[in-house]
Amino acid sequence: MPDTTTKIAFSDNNTKFAEAGVQWIVNPYDEWYALVRALELQEKGGSTVTLLNVGLAANDAVIRKALAIGGDDAVRIDADPQESYFVANQIAAYAKSESFDLVLFGKETINYNGSEVPGMVAELLNAPFISQASKLEVEGNGIVCERPIEGGVEVVASELPAVVSAQKGMAEARIPNMRGIMAARTKPLKVVSPVSTDKLTEIFNYSLPDAKSAVKLISPDNMDELVRLLHEEAKAI
Repeated sequence: MPDTTTKIAFSDNNTKFAEAGVQWIVNPYDEWYALVRALELQEKGGSTVTLLNVGLAANDAVIRKALAIGGDDAVRIDADPQESYFVANQIAAYAKSESFDLVLFGKETINYNGSEVPGMVAELLNAPFISQASKLEVEGNGIVCERPIEGGVEVVASELPAVVSAQKGMAEARIPNMRGIMAARTKPLKVVSPVSTDKLTEIFNYSLPDAKSAVKLISPDNMDELVRLLHEEAKAI
């Protein structure tokens, strides 16, 4: 997805995201929390960590960057990820074929912020789903997660296989070292064909938010003007 510092623009009469000059990155919630926690669990129990991506060939460089942090191998499902249900079907089909015990996601992507794919994947796999987890431990044949709720913390347990979406607190971000960067060049990156599936939604056009107005500085001695501006010009947030 686009780096968070990317200047957003659209093309083709506001129907497409303008990709020219964009720096692509791994979704931070996937990288910092889901991937790193998977690696921590691997270090404890010797499990295999596979990175899974739905995208076109241009994603390979970004996948290699994720492999530099850790993981045994990666799979790219060769399809344009234009819609959540389509993406979820691709991930679920591959996860089912490989009989994964645990599928970890970030809680959302930073471009669309939909939080849709993890729950859809769980439904398609007919697997338990724990969302917005800030802590995850494997206990026997199951997992125990924590997630913050208003006024406290909720503890949720599930048998495996399961699907979990991760948020802040799940793990501490790791910076790839030189050894990891070199190893990532030769780690397996398998490309597979997408499964046939319908798309349930379609994007017709994009629009940018209104430009922010200039800041108005009011002298502390001019409270009448401040009150007038708050009444007449300030907008509720």
